[in-house]
Amino acid sequence: METANVVIVGQGYVGLPLAVEAVLAGYRVVGYDTNGDRIRRLLAADSYVEDVPDAQLKDVLATGRYVPTDDEDALKGFDIAVIAVPTPFGEGLPDLSFVEEAAKLLGYYLREGACVVLESTTYPGTTDGILRTVLERESKLEAGIDFHLGYSPERIDPGNSKYGLTNTPKIVSGVNEASLQAVRSFYEAFVERTVVVSSPREAELAKLIENTFRHVNVALVNEMAVFAHDLGIDVRESIAAAATKPFGFMRFNPGPGVGGHCLPIDPSYLSWHVKQQLGKPFRFVELANDINEEMPRYVARRLMLAMNERSKPLKNSRILLLGLAYKENSGDARESPAVGVSKELVKLGCQVEAVDACVDDSYSVPGVFRVDLEQARVASADAVVLLTAHDNVDYELVLESATYILDTRGRLKGPNVEQL
Repeated sequence: METANVVIVGQGYVGLPLAVEAVLAGYRVVGYDTNGDRIRRLLAADSYVEDVPDAQLKDVLATGRYVPTDDEDALKGFDIAVIAVPTPFGEGLPDLSFVEEAAKLLGYYLREGACVVLESTTYPGTTDGILRTVLERESKLEAGIDFHLGYSPERIDPGNSKYGLTNTPKIVSGVNEASLQAVRSFYEAFVERTVVVSSPREAELAKLIENTFRHVNVALVNEMAVFAHDLGIDVRESIAAAATKPFGFMRFNPGPGVGGHCLPIDPSYLSWHVKQQLGKPFRFVELANDINEEMPRYVARRLMLAMNERSKPLKNSRILLLGLAYKENSGDARESPAVGVSKELVKLGCQVEAVDACVDDSYSVPGVFRVDLEQARVASADAVVLLTAHDNVDYELVLESATYILDTRGRLKGPNVEQL
C-alpha cells in the first residue's frame, strides 16, 4: 500500500480531502483537475476547501507524495484511480459528461491490475454501465478480470467538525469479489469502518436514499412552517417539543430552502431513473422538489408583506442579507437557497447587500454587493434577512442595530425579529 500510486480526478470538496487522507496514509497521490486556478492555489498551499486548512495542505505538499496537476501525462502508471467529479442535473436530465470524460482519460492510462472507483453521486447502474463501457472501450481491458472497478459514494459534509472522511463509515462495492476487495483495501488504509454492499447498484442507491430522506423531511417541515405561520403557530417551538420524544422522531428544521450538491440534485437523479426504467413518477421526490424550490420565493414574499406593514415598498429598499452559503459554518454556496433569495430580491428591485465571511470573496451573485458587517450598514438597512446562521456573525450587533430582521433559521429572538 505504501508504494501505491493513486490518481484522484477532481480536487473539489470531495476530491481534495480524499487526496489529503490518502497521502497521510502513505499513498503517492496525483490530484488531477482541469481547473488551472485550483491547481495554482493548491501548489501554493492555498486551500479553497474549509475541511482542508492551509497548514495541513502545506504539510501534505511537503511530503512530496502529493502532486496537484492539470497535466494528463501525470496519470500514467496509476494503481488506484478515484473519480470525484461533479454530476449536475440540468433541464430535467442527469449530466454525466464529467464522469465520461474522466473515464476516457483514465481508460487511456489504465493497465492490468489497476483499480478504478467512482465516488460521484449518480443513478443506479452507472458504474457497471456507462463507466465500465467507457473504461473497457478506451483500455481494451475487461472490468473484473483485467482491472478492478467499484463504487463508493462520497459522504462529505462541508464544515462538519464532528464527522469527516475518516470517521464516517464508508460504503464500498465492486463489480465482482476481487474488485470489492481492492476497493475495500484502499479505503481501509484511512477510514475507520467500511460497509460492504453486494454490488455498485446497491451502493449507488444507498447514496440517493440518504439524501432523498433528508430532502423529503426538510420539505415536510418547510411546508409546515408556511402553514403554521398562517395559522399563528410557532412551528419551531412545536418542533422542539416534538424532538423531546426519545424514539420514533428525527428533528428537521425549516429554512429558506435546500442547497449544496446533495439535497436539491441527488433525489432528482433517483426520480429520473425511476421514470426512465419503470415509467412511474417518484411522487415524494417531485413534491419535495416543488416545496423546497418554492421556499426562496416564499421568503421574498414574506419580506414584501413585512415591508408593506411598515408602509415601505420593497422596491428600492435596502436589504442586508446575512449568509450566502447553503449551510452554517461552511463556505459552500452551491445551489444555496440564500442565493435563490438574493436573486428574487434583485428581481423585485431591491438594493441588496450580503455579508458572508465564510464564502470566498471572489464569489458573486449578479446585483448583490458583498460587504462587511458594520453597525452603520445594519442600522441603515430597511431589513436584515438571516439566511445562513454562521457562528462568526456578531448577532448582538445585528439585534441592537437592525430595525427589522426576518430570521429564516431560528437563530435570533427580540422585538425586532420575525421568524420564518
